[in-house]
Amino acid sequence: AGLLATAGVATSEAVHVAVAAAGLAALFAAVPVAFTAVRIAGAVYLIYLGVQTLRHRKDEDIAPAGVSGRKAYLNGLLTNLLNPKMVTFTIAFLPQFIDPGRGHVWVQFAVLGAVLIVLEFLVDGTVGVLAGRIGDWLRRRHTARRRLNVTVGSLFIGLGVRLAAER
Repeated sequence: AGLLATAGVATSEAVHVAVAAAGLAALFAAVPVAFTAVRIAGAVYLIYLGVQTLRHRKDEDIAPAGVSGRKAYLNGLLTNLLNPKMVTFTIAFLPQFIDPGRGHVWVQFAVLGAVLIVLEFLVDGTVGVLAGRIGDWLRRRHTARRRLNVTVGSLFIGLGVRLAAER
């Protein structure tokens, strides 16, 4: 499931790269409400994830095999796609390495985006595999798992509220 979540993150990063190439930075500068909409959607999704984590913290709610591959992929996709900080990073980071005098801008974005996605996949995939092993350990330790779920759920809700309150 960790690698499928990573694939979801990589897919969303490909969307971010395409959006950066299409000039979303200019749109956000011209229409600030567009960025606000992305920020609020991200905040709502974080709060949703936090509530889901808190609601499903009982032992009987946890399947020994973890989440399905499809759900892991979609969680990775939506979490990163709706993360306004990732959108901002991508649209601010990649364009500084683009030189219109060196050829097609879309090709440059594609190459830089591919490098970014591969590097993110390697790092996030490693974390996902390690997290899977930690998950196996947590499945055997019910009290630790419950405490972690309460902590993570509360953090997600807090981060979502903070993100929604930012100006």
